Amino acid sequence: MAEKNNVKRSLKTRHVSMIALGGSIGTGLFVASGSAISQAGPGGALVAYIGIGLMVYFLMTSLGEMATYLPVTGSFATYSRKFVDPALGFAMGWNYWFNWAITLAVDVSTAAWF
Repeated sequence: MAEKNNVKRSLKTRHVSMIALGGSIGTGLFVASGSAISQAGPGGALVAYIGIGLMVYFLMTSLGEMATYLPVTGSFATYSRKFVDPALGFAMGWNYWFNWAITLAVDVSTAAWF
């Protein structure tokens, strides 16, 4: 007997936006929020998050401009290798890998708390 699959592919823009927002916030916000609020208070933590958010916005805008001007195969480390120095591109690539190795460990330890 054939089973009927009634799953519909009907994600709206707001659904995709909320999934992207949840993925970008991640567990790092919840891990770091406690110490930030205890040291700086809620207002100081909000000011810090807004400042870092602006820096990340400008960084991503600049990266988008470079990717539009000169599309390359590879990651953002390719731009530092091309425009600054090959050693900087090499170091950025390894630092990015190390960043995600640490992030994975933090996410696993955060998941163990729940």
